[in-house]
Amino acid sequence: MMQSFWHNLQKPFLVQAPMEDITDTVFRQMLLECGRPDVFFTEFTNVDGIFSTGASHTIHRLAFSLHERPIVAQIWGSKPENYFQGVKYIRAQGFDGVDINMGCPQRDIIKKGLCGALIENRPLATKIIRATLEGAGKDFPVSIKTRIGINKPVTEDWMRFLLSFNSAAIIVHGRTVKEMSAVPAHWDEIHKAVLLRNRIGKQTLIIGNGDVKSKSEALEKAGMYRVDGVMIGRGMLEDIHIFSSYSTNITAQHRKQLLKKHIDLFQRTWGNEPNFDKHFHRLRKYIKIYIRGFEGSSHLRQRLMTASSIDDVLGILNE
Repeated sequence: MMQSFWHNLQKPFLVQAPMEDITDTVFRQMLLECGRPDVFFTEFTNVDGIFSTGASHTIHRLAFSLHERPIVAQIWGSKPENYFQGVKYIRAQGFDGVDINMGCPQRDIIKKGLCGALIENRPLATKIIRATLEGAGKDFPVSIKTRIGINKPVTEDWMRFLLSFNSAAIIVHGRTVKEMSAVPAHWDEIHKAVLLRNRIGKQTLIIGNGDVKSKSEALEKAGMYRVDGVMIGRGMLEDIHIFSSYSTNITAQHRKQLLKKHIDLFQRTWGNEPNFDKHFHRLRKYIKIYIRGFEGSSHLRQRLMTASSIDDVLGILNE
């Protein structure tokens, strides 16, 4: 197996999870200020969409700044040939790696037999992984993000299958597809993946994911379950400083300034996009990330969430 940026990271490393309609380049640049992860991920991008007539609705997901490094583009789709071409395109854009989504539990995607559903479709999973590895070449790392099963854990069987491809890393979310996020993550199942990897002597890194609410908890889980790294998703929405070592006891004024900075960067990044005004609803998702944890934050958040424009939001923040 070739050595990649993944293997140069100091263990245990922390990874920002890909989150739909959240982790765009603007959010990732805000993480640079609030607490930098060791690895960044894009939102998941449909490789079939990259090569369709509606590609303009997909390509924006791959926007990133040079400060967001190392950065991995996460992809999904139905056609192995598009994975092959897609990873070539992604590599040409300057990404540091590519990740195959084999874990998303979204119902409409599962009904199409994709992402998390691939756990029970080994023939298609094989074609997708092989096409991606072939398109990536020997010196561009491929990782796989997945879950421990669909209706029940099949961790060892599924991990043995994935480890046979010698990918750079496997990110294991400790729930089944059916469980979504409704139950606590099964870190004991993630540990099974580590033990199996060690037993068969693979160099593939194992990264755990699920229910991590602080940096200290991430490091604790890494030590307890012997994973090489920890990916954090919802935890960073509850504490955008989660990757930082300093206190999260941040003042109300600082949190307001962060939201204003996010809005400014959002406008500068996406302001020239067609129908920019329709993107305002996306900003609402970020309000509760910043406006929390101080006296009066709930009332202020409610006012901001009912605002009808960016100008209204800024007006309320400047009161």
